[in-house]
Amino acid sequence: MPSSEVLERFIRRVEDNAHAEAIEEFYTSNATMRENQAEPRRGRDALAAHEREMLAKAWAVQSKCVRPVFVDGHFVVIRWIFDFEWLDGGTTHLEELAWQRWEGDRIAEEQFFYDPAQLVPVQPAPAS
Repeated sequence: MPSSEVLERFIRRVEDNAHAEAIEEFYTSNATMRENQAEPRRGRDALAAHEREMLAKAWAVQSKCVRPVFVDGHFVVIRWIFDFEWLDGGTTHLEELAWQRWEGDRIAEEQFFYDPAQLVPVQPAPAS
């Protein structure tokens, strides 16, 4: 079960947009992460690399934890809102729930639940 101090540090890292660093600091070496019902990605190094690759496509990201955070023993549920400004000028507003299973002070398993329709970037209106 994560201590409240560790959980707050994790949330701050994500809200500071240090997503890959949060994975490196707070996930077990063999952690899994999955999007909705997709096959899970496996291993902390692969998770951090995937996060860096995705974030490299954005020039700006805003990350916000919407409280309360739900904790029940080794399980945590966090509601996140992410706003992405992509290099191509599009934007994405993503709201999700992250279900996490912690082993001590590290995340061993995480699954995200969100509407995939949110992933379609909104393109800026053409200049007239």
